[in-house]
Amino acid sequence: MIGRGPLRLRPAAREVRARTAAVTRGRSLHPAASSRTCAAPAVRRTASVQNGAMHSVIYSMGVSLDGFIAGPAGEIDWSAPVEELHRFHNEQTRALGVHLCGRRLYETMVYWETADRDPSIGEAERQFAGIWQGLPKVVFSTTLERVEGNARLATAGPAEELARLREEAGGDIGVGGAGLASAFAQLDLIDKYGVFVSPVLLGGGTSPFPPLDGRLELELAETRTFGSRVVYNRYRRVR
Repeated sequence: MIGRGPLRLRPAAREVRARTAAVTRGRSLHPAASSRTCAAPAVRRTASVQNGAMHSVIYSMGVSLDGFIAGPAGEIDWSAPVEELHRFHNEQTRALGVHLCGRRLYETMVYWETADRDPSIGEAERQFAGIWQGLPKVVFSTTLERVEGNARLATAGPAEELARLREEAGGDIGVGGAGLASAFAQLDLIDKYGVFVSPVLLGGGTSPFPPLDGRLELELAETRTFGSRVVYNRYRRVR
């Protein structure tokens, strides 16, 4: 429902809801998450094509008005979505063919492998659980030996894995976790940036973007304002 306040959840579920906001916007709660990114070579990016459709690499994130994805102490409670926004995240996640995760993001998302068994969650959350369970995932980690659900461990760096996935993905490719997304941005492998701006000033915290060697030109492709006053801007990479 447009303009509706936060869903009424138990305190523990509120934290999960905040984590859902972070995850479905494509960012890690722990931007320093370990990932296999160090040895990835620079490559020329080419579009993914399957059945005539061009598949994009997408990095979505929720940010404060002053440009942080988490506060000075890592707090993200300001980003929990209302139902209208949650359903929009569901639609975006449903359109993906595969999602790439850093280790900490993956560990946060393990909750959703069984969340639909919890009778206290809302309908939008229950839908997200089903969408997430069915979505193929690739986890970048140097410490994990196994992963659960519809996931596998990455066996190469971002560029090599992405080249393989472009031949396999049945839809767009999501990148989640600020650490992993930073590696993709540094290699200029991201086609679209989705930014959900919340009306709050944090005064400091974690930036969603890495230092870059040069400028990346973008153009605004879509903008939308939600009843919760969150403004969504989607930018397209100009190549």
